Order: sequence, then C-alpha cells, then structure tokens
Amino acid sequence: MDDAGGEFVLKDLPGTGGFDTVASAEALLPFLKDRADEIEALRRLPRDLSGCFAREGFYRMCAPAVYGGLELPPERTMSTIETLARADGSAAWCVFIGATSGSVLALLPPDSAREIFASPEVLLGGTFAPMGVAEAVEGGFRVEGRWAWGSGIQNADWIMGGCRVMRDGKTELDPRGGPRSRMMLAPAGEIEIHDTWHSAGLCGTGSTEYSMNGLFVPNRRAVGLGVEQPLERALYAFPQFGLLAMGIAAVTLGLARSALDELLDLAGAKTPQGSRRTLAERPATQAEVARAEAELRSARAFFYETIESAWQAAQSGGRLPVEHRRDIRLSTSHAVRSCARVVDRMYELGGGTSVHRSSRLQRIFRDVHVATQHAMVAPSTFEVTGRLLLGLETDPSTL
Repeated sequence: MDDAGGEFVLKDLPGTGGFDTVASAEALLPFLKDRADEIEALRRLPRDLSGCFAREGFYRMCAPAVYGGLELPPERTMSTIETLARADGSAAWCVFIGATSGSVLALLPPDSAREIFASPEVLLGGTFAPMGVAEAVEGGFRVEGRWAWGSGIQNADWIMGGCRVMRDGKTELDPRGGPRSRMMLAPAGEIEIHDTWHSAGLCGTGSTEYSMNGLFVPNRRAVGLGVEQPLERALYAFPQFGLLAMGIAAVTLGLARSALDELLDLAGAKTPQGSRRTLAERPATQAEVARAEAELRSARAFFYETIESAWQAAQSGGRLPVEHRRDIRLSTSHAVRSCARVVDRMYELGGGTSVHRSSRLQRIFRDVHVATQHAMVAPSTFEVTGRLLLGLETDPSTL
C-alpha cells in the first residue's frame, strides 16, 4: 500500500548499490530535492524513500558489525547525514534518528540484538527521554507511557521509549540517587501512534507522539543506559546522548550549506527593488556572505575535529574521557547555533523572495529553527560544558 492507502509501488530510486554511504547520499541529492514538497506535505518520510535509505545502509551506520551493521566511524555517519540535509532536512533527520538508534543494539544481549536486527534493513526509532513508567513484573516490565518526537516511527520495525523503573510500587534509584531509567523496545505493531506532528519546520519527519498502553516488555528487551556494558568496540564508547546531539548538528550543517548555496544562486540573478545592482554586487551582501561562510566553516571544522579526536581516543579502548564527551557536546551545540545564524543571514539577504513557498530558503529557515529547540542542544549545554572547562564540580552523566 502507498501512503494514501492505494497500491504501493516501489519507485526506482537512485543510489550506489554499495555501502559508501556518503557517495550514496550525494547520488540521492537531486532526487531528494525534487521530492521535498511531497515529504513536507505528507508530514512523514514516504515509505519508498525510507526503504531506499535502508537498502543504502543509512539505518545501519551505527549498528554493530557483528549483527550485520556497518559500524562506521562517526565522521562517516555524520558526513552522510550532513550531505542528505543539503537536499532535505526532514529526510536527513529521519536518517540520523534511525542510524543512531541502531547503536542501542550494542547494549542488548546477543540473542536479543539478533532477534531485533533480523534483517540489515531493520529500522529502529523512538525516544530516550524517560516519559513512561515501567513496573517490574515477572519476566519483564509492564509499560505505560506517551512520548513525543517519534521521528520516522511510521516506517520503523521496532520502537523504543525511555521509562522510569518502578519495583513494588517504589521508584528504583540509580547509584547517584536519581530515578533509574531504561529503554523499552517493542515491535512497531504493538505501539499506538498519534497523529500530532503539525510543526513549523522539519514537517516531513513525522516526529509525532506515540504510546505504550499496559504493554509487556520482556527483560531481554529492556536496555539500561549506563547500566549494561556495551560491546567493546570504539563506536560504543561514544555516549548515546553524544551521538544524538552529533546527528542534530550534522543536519544543521547541511541546512546552513544549502542556505548559502541558495543565496549565491539568487544573488547573481536578483536586482532588489530600487537598486540598479544585483544582490551580489552590493557590498553589504558580499560582507554578510563572507562572514557566514567563515562562521559555517569554523563551526564545521570544530565539529569534525572534535569527533576525530574522540574517535582516536575511543580506538585506544574503554569509555571516552570526560573531556572528549564535553567537547562533543560543546561542538555540537555551537554548530547548531552557528548554523542557525548563517541561515538567518541568508534568509534576510533574500528579502521578499525568501518568504515564498517556492523558495527553499523559507523551508531551510523553518527547519533549522525547529532543530535548535531540541533538548540535546539546548542553551543549558553551554552551562554544563562551561562548568567543566572552569574546573567546577559537575555531573557529567548527561553528556
């Protein structure tokens, strides 16, 4: 079936057929641009596109190789997401959620991981935030909860939701004295999806609400972040929250690059009202474009430099030291804010052209300002990383 309820026909989609995911993303750019209006109107990723992304290996970029994943270095994963975002922010967002969710497999018992990742094209999705309650019962948990930001779950095979754990009517505590949380994984068919995603930007992500209503989840599919030891592989030394924040930054880097490209195309052709010079010939435009280019490249360099440094440390074994986790979160939040400023400048330079639906600048503007609202890149990130830089006692568990 297709997304409108008729017969589903898989479209002939471009790609590389291999697992050079960056090259695959580049090959898809013209096609994604052509379908951006469709993605936005549908308010979710069309199933044929999601299937294409699965076949190209995008959803298994962070999944363990031992279970059939690609287990790519994070720089390759983020470059793939950034590339896709140059064509469509919603598509890139769904890929980043699917890819980073695959890293959860590294925390599961091998039999459970293989049960879930039964095919290389399996898509996981959901939300880590502990918005549900999991009451411990014999053999597992009885789960009640409703979660927001379920990006891409309409196409997912398995869906997860973070929960506060209860035992004998009492909240279970972690070693720091806070509520213990676990992620509960369930087949998509057991999840109730609510049509609530009516957003200003990233409209095509389908980041709707969903719920588990008295659902039984066996112990083997309950994941404790910071409790279970992940596979001893370099990629899984990266914290889940860090990977999530990195994906958001990669999307915004692609959006900002696209905004600059759109403005450059527009500037040579547009003569603003009351002027004899094209937009490109105006000194104010030249200065703003130069500043935006410098800000974007600087933020991007800091982002990828930090990832590469952390990757080198992770390859030496063990967990990432706090300073690398700190720098990952700092560089990601910095990248998101920098990219939003770049997009704002290009939107303003576009003048009245920017406000029309026919202009990609207006969509990029809306998309980047939804990305800035995600909790993983909130302004409080700078407070936590700043405390660590100042040598103050700080709880790094959220990094």
